[in-house]
Amino acid sequence: MTILTTSRLRLEPFAEGHLDGLNAINGDPDVMRYITGRPESPAETAIVIERVKERWAEFGFSWWAFVDRTNDQIIGSGCIQHLGRDRANPHEIGWRLRPDHWHQGLASEAAQAMAGFAFETVGAPVLLAVAAQKNIASRRVMERLGMRFRGIERWYDTDTATYEMTRADWDSIRSR
Repeated sequence: MTILTTSRLRLEPFAEGHLDGLNAINGDPDVMRYITGRPESPAETAIVIERVKERWAEFGFSWWAFVDRTNDQIIGSGCIQHLGRDRANPHEIGWRLRPDHWHQGLASEAAQAMAGFAFETVGAPVLLAVAAQKNIASRRVMERLGMRFRGIERWYDTDTATYEMTRADWDSIRSR
């Protein structure tokens, strides 16, 4: 399992010790408004952690906890996974942050590290990202990452704004 680092964050694969920090995020109605529409219980977060650990073992990628390097607090999470959780689909990149860490560039910082991992380590030919159509903040992160709007597509039982980036796009951005 791969730990990624950025200037401000350490991205650690989900582990049992992350339960309280992850549930503080996933249990927050503001965070979950555009994701599931409801807060997650601690028991649900524990189940997610176990599922994520299995995916790391099976695929070599999944979800990371975003740990603030200055104080070791979990301030978010993000993933490289198969879109719709179906290995027949392209790879997806996604993220979420605690509200007290919104608008600080942390999602973009983590997304850069995760995209690099997806293209350079996993070998993904394309990355997709989906967001609720009204989730403008997340869509802006996708655009800052260099992703292009692909259209409104049905994922996770809802019509989502879908963005994509190819490996060639990534290489072009990285060479600037």
